[in-house]
Amino acid sequence: MNAAIIVFPGTNRERDVALALKRVTGRKPHMLWHRDTELPAGLDLVVLPGGFSYGDYLRCGAMAAQSPIMRAVRAHAERGGLVLGVCNGFQMLTEAGLLPGALLRNASLRFLAMDCTMRVERADTAFTHHFQRGQTFGATLAHGDGNYFADDATLDRLEGEGLVALRYEGENRNGSARSIAGILSPNLRVLGLMPHPENCTDPLVGGTDGLPMFTSLAESFTAA
Repeated sequence: MNAAIIVFPGTNRERDVALALKRVTGRKPHMLWHRDTELPAGLDLVVLPGGFSYGDYLRCGAMAAQSPIMRAVRAHAERGGLVLGVCNGFQMLTEAGLLPGALLRNASLRFLAMDCTMRVERADTAFTHHFQRGQTFGATLAHGDGNYFADDATLDRLEGEGLVALRYEGENRNGSARSIAGILSPNLRVLGLMPHPENCTDPLVGGTDGLPMFTSLAESFTAA
């Protein structure tokens, strides 16, 4: 699998994602700066990692969504390439129009930094086929704006088309509509989620609950 991670001013989870990808592929992903304008040839996966792009001083992800590299990311998604957006990366995907809805301030109006549990709603995608539908797994929250919001018509469409990939199991700490933790694009090739699976891929650091997501991605291309 040929993967690239986009780094923005304020990104702070790129190395965690890189280690997770290298663990399952044996290859270092490309690290691309947000001012780059092209993606490497033959790229399979683009990751928009977590952090505080541009300091989150405006609307989280809004400035990053206008970065030069995002035109190439949109083109990659439009031709069926895989895109994974985690935390701030999920915010960028909604701001860029690659996923619907928005991420608002947490219901508590406080930054959340803690463990959470998610339930797998779709286990037949490139991101999730190493899970089972209904399986729960742990990850970490680290965000102030993780409250997923969309109007009722959009939420009903996501539900009806099976585009809710992950939900919070148990307490929904950030107040996300219908306990949504992650959603998919209609072609199932773009996934945005708030919790950090990359922080749960090493038994010495947080366990391995998130490893199946990266194994799923790697084996999708091994099989191909």
